Amino acid sequence: MHFPAFFQEIPAITSRDPLADLLGAAVDGLIEYRYADAVKLAGHSCPTVAGAWLMARRGLAALYGEEPPERGGIRVELRAAQNAGTAGVVGNVLSLITGAAGEGGFKGLGGNHARRDLLRFGAELPAELRLTRLDTGASVLLDYHPEAVPTDPEMAQLMARVVGGVADPWERIEFSQLWQDRVRRILLEHGDDAELVVLR
Repeated sequence: MHFPAFFQEIPAITSRDPLADLLGAAVDGLIEYRYADAVKLAGHSCPTVAGAWLMARRGLAALYGEEPPERGGIRVELRAAQNAGTAGVVGNVLSLITGAAGEGGFKGLGGNHARRDLLRFGAELPAELRLTRLDTGASVLLDYHPEAVPTDPEMAQLMARVVGGVADPWERIEFSQLWQDRVRRILLEHGDDAELVVLR
């Protein structure tokens, strides 16, 4: 697969999954996730996928500091309903990284390592997202504001032509390049900006 080169510059998220350790799937349960993994899951790279990645990275860092977050030990709650807007995409990316799953998730092994019902939509929250450690109860609230990184002025017209099926090959290439350039700027130039991902 050939992804944009900037994908390699995006810091990875490494977590420790006790279940993976127990079953011998990963040495010491350490699993590294890269932005490309989220793109493979979603099937595309966009500001929403980038935002879910950043919220996971910032939120887990706030909860665990320098320690690897415990995959499977985190509850993920989203304010939006699962079928509202891009909430499902955000939930999927967060599920990948945290191990949290909905009602169809892993039910556990010997009463431990359950992932089921750790991913919830439609929660009453004063923010877009809440991540909670199951071991300590510590939690963080997060909001994502992609409008903090504006689109290129040419994007609106190009998108209309691409979506309308009237763009020529060069316009399609320019559109895709501008699209991924905004994703790059979100992740690499503004990923730590307090106004892009608001954490409390």
